[in-house]
Amino acid sequence: MITTVLWDVDGTLLDFHVAERAAIRALFSEFGLGECTDAMLARYAAINDSFWQRLERNELSKEQILVGRFEQFFGEYGIDVSLAPAFNERYQPKLGDTIVYRDDSLSIVKSLKGRVKQYVVSNGTVAAQTKKLERSQLGAWMDGVFLSEELGAEKPNAAFFEKVFAAIRPESLSAVMIVGDSLTSDIQGGMNAGVKTCWYNPARLPVPEGYRVDCVISDLHELRHCLDAEKP
Repeated sequence: MITTVLWDVDGTLLDFHVAERAAIRALFSEFGLGECTDAMLARYAAINDSFWQRLERNELSKEQILVGRFEQFFGEYGIDVSLAPAFNERYQPKLGDTIVYRDDSLSIVKSLKGRVKQYVVSNGTVAAQTKKLERSQLGAWMDGVFLSEELGAEKPNAAFFEKVFAAIRPESLSAVMIVGDSLTSDIQGGMNAGVKTCWYNPARLPVPEGYRVDCVISDLHELRHCLDAEKP
């Protein structure tokens, strides 16, 4: 029986890409960099994904990926790369200005209160996630928030989850389920931690080989079916 749910935030509870695009466009205006086109935003998103994957593989530090992605992006479009550190510093809180729920996620989290313990597990920065969780009200309904920047370890590393479990002391790992949209961060993290995994997969993609996915959902409302299926 699942008694503990570990929630990813970006791309799962909240629509990260809408917030990402709004933040970058606002900062292009703030920094006087001209228009940031749809094509530029698409290119940035690809660069950003590649940098986060390198973080997950322990190839780069958090600071290296946060600034490095903007250095590469700016360099490709002829923008002064020396602006990258300042741009990233403003970008973190700016991400919290735009709140778009995935599948009415706030109501879903509220409805699960008391049925299971719920915790945020995220690689996002403290500055960004603190503001998002406050403005979205999601944080108020969680039993705890665990951010890699504070723990000193990133998903999908087992060390991240070991620190989470040391704090929450679940009755057993078989009673824990992680819910997230990222195979490389959330699902692999759940596998590394030895807990149940629920892949949030709105695109309805096939499960790639090499991943143990205990439940696949295309809408967060379907999580209840996963929880019910795990009842004794």
